[in-house]
Amino acid sequence: MKYTIILFCSMIGFAGDDPINQSLLGVAVKGYDMVAYFTQHKPVKGSSSYKHTWKDAQWRFSSQENLDLFKANPEQYAPQYGGYCAWAVAHNSTAGIDPKAWKIIEGNLYLNYSLKIQKQWSEDIPGYIEKADANWPAVIQ
Repeated sequence: MKYTIILFCSMIGFAGDDPINQSLLGVAVKGYDMVAYFTQHKPVKGSSSYKHTWKDAQWRFSSQENLDLFKANPEQYAPQYGGYCAWAVAHNSTAGIDPKAWKIIEGNLYLNYSLKIQKQWSEDIPGYIEKADANWPAVIQ
């Protein structure tokens, strides 16, 4: 008899009441450089050469400069809702993200599950942010 073993690729990391979307190895938000969204205006894969542990997760960066910026003020660059899909959190749930589905609103980084979901989220961003803020972080517990 054959057995199939399924490994889940993400887990919830907790630091107090602030869960972080991370892999089984503890890498936050699929290893993408959160600072690059603000400085390069695009998703950039981080490197294990430039890493920092914050909120019990490993955050990766594409350069020493971006690592230093994050270390100096992680709250400025960390994505909202621990890096979970903003649309899902607004619907009292969680979902992973596609690093290409992102938007910065009033200085905050929001990520979405997919470009299709991001299009739906974009139809009422203020309303979805209000709902997600009300649901976070209780939705994860």
